[in-house]
Order: sequence, then structure tokens, then C-alpha cells
Amino acid sequence: GNEKEIERLLKVDEVAERLSVSRRTVYRFRDSGFMPPAIKLGGAVRWRKRDIQEWIADGCPNMRRTRWTPRRTR
Repeated sequence: GNEKEIERLLKVDEVAERLSVSRRTVYRFRDSGFMPPAIKLGGAVRWRKRDIQEWIADGCPNMRRTRWTPRRTR
């Protein structure tokens, strides 16, 4: 179901597509702390789908300048 889809992890390509930016820009955003933090899985980099969706819905605030945190609804 839907719960699994929400907890899905996104690859850099998927995040780039959602933001309409290049992979390189996603990595720059990550490295600068602009966007929600990535999860490292071995050599892979992933983002929680829910974190990215909420961040986009909130207008992609600069996480270094704001105290934005994902809403954790459980």
C-alpha cells in the first residue's frame, strides 16, 4: 500500500526530476545543506520520498537559513 510508497527512498535522478534540475544541482543542494539530508546506503545516496515531498510542498526553503524539518506524522 500507500504506507510503503510514502517511505520509499528516492534516487538522485528521481529527486532531480521532481525539482526540474540536473543531478549535479541536486548534489550541490545536498552538499550546501540547502535541501533535506540524504541517507547513505553503502555507496548509494537516497532521500526519503516524504521528506522531499514535504520540502517541495513548503516551497523548498533553504534548510541552512530556516529551521525547516520534515513533519513526522505517525
